Amino acid sequence: MSWLELGPLHRAAGTVRLPGSKSISNRVLLLAALAQGETVVRDALVADDTRVMLEALAALGIPIGHKDLSEFFVAGAGGIPNKKQNLFLGNAGTAFRPLTAVLALAGGEYQLSGTARMHERPIGDLVDALRAMGARIDYVGQKGFPPLLIHPGSIVLDKAVKVRGDVSSQYLSALLIALPLAGGGAIEVEGELISRPYVEITLNLMRRFGVEVDRTGWSGFHVPSGPYRGPGEIRVEGDASTASYFLAAGAIGGGPVRVEGVGRASIQGDVRFVEVLEQMGAKVAMGEDWIEASGRAPLRAFDLDLNHIPDAAMTAAAMALFADGPCTVRNIASWRVKETDRIAAMAKELGKLGALVEAGADYLKVAPRKLNAGVAVDTYDDHRMAMSLSLAALGGVAVRINDPDCVAKTFPDYFRVFAGIAQ
Repeated sequence: MSWLELGPLHRAAGTVRLPGSKSISNRVLLLAALAQGETVVRDALVADDTRVMLEALAALGIPIGHKDLSEFFVAGAGGIPNKKQNLFLGNAGTAFRPLTAVLALAGGEYQLSGTARMHERPIGDLVDALRAMGARIDYVGQKGFPPLLIHPGSIVLDKAVKVRGDVSSQYLSALLIALPLAGGGAIEVEGELISRPYVEITLNLMRRFGVEVDRTGWSGFHVPSGPYRGPGEIRVEGDASTASYFLAAGAIGGGPVRVEGVGRASIQGDVRFVEVLEQMGAKVAMGEDWIEASGRAPLRAFDLDLNHIPDAAMTAAAMALFADGPCTVRNIASWRVKETDRIAAMAKELGKLGALVEAGADYLKVAPRKLNAGVAVDTYDDHRMAMSLSLAALGGVAVRINDPDCVAKTFPDYFRVFAGIAQ
């Protein structure tokens, strides 16, 4: 579809079973491929980003079968069998960054490319770290950005690998996952490490596959030698970032809205979005694998540093439309190197909807006003733009979502499921 009209909507209530976490799914699929032994991966996300990872692993010689669309059998190869391959990785950062590191240490010839937007997303800090280890990587186009050519190198790990932490935590996660394949080593993070909960996901899952990383705060990591060992079976929990849209709907539109598949036992940092909901005055309840939210606009205004939950922070920015005063989302510079420049994009689209918006280098200020009806919002081929902006329809106005199919990146059925709880 080229567009989809939502609303006017006045209430949200119901229960949603969440799709699997993108961050967990792609990490688990890659670790299972690199491990020794077969791993059964249950409840994995079925969407564009995981399809990209599955196709890449199959092209690299990893046998993968499936019982249904969300249960996969990965025959771990203990490394990368195919030593020459061209891979197209779409706009999936959770595939491109870790595969860059793994393939740079695999001793083969590889070309990695993606969509036009992926070729605008920086990767130079990761490439610099890998080159310092002896990896041979060339830029096909602009320096510091994909596409990449990877050649066999002479990897030496006699000193700590240094990598910047203030652009994307995926660089560190990529190195953590790759180093056991080369005998292990030390990593030193330069600058502030952003999005730390995503690194915690990486460390947690590496532990499940038999590799325990020692860390000194968030600046030093000692990675032991592999091999990874498959756990036999692993279940992917629901996506906490996706949960934020439905929980926000419950907070705005009365509720209760319950999400199932993620809760108190989650390893994802985005479960801390419940703290934002509570600060805005919503009522929240949690179990081991469920969360429920209810409330009613107007919600309380906020001024928050959301560096630790950058994806769910977009939901908070959309919720600012329903606050009783100006709201500020701070320390979100990483938004500028995501699927689109999310600071600029959110500022423009929230402005269309009627808010007064100020966009800074690493913050967004949103002063709510009466919502404009019948607005067509652009989504920039960014799934989180589309899902966040859908909340505006709960203000009792019709909203036209341009290019709604961009949600296929992580949740192809989003709008159908959203319609199931909205009235």
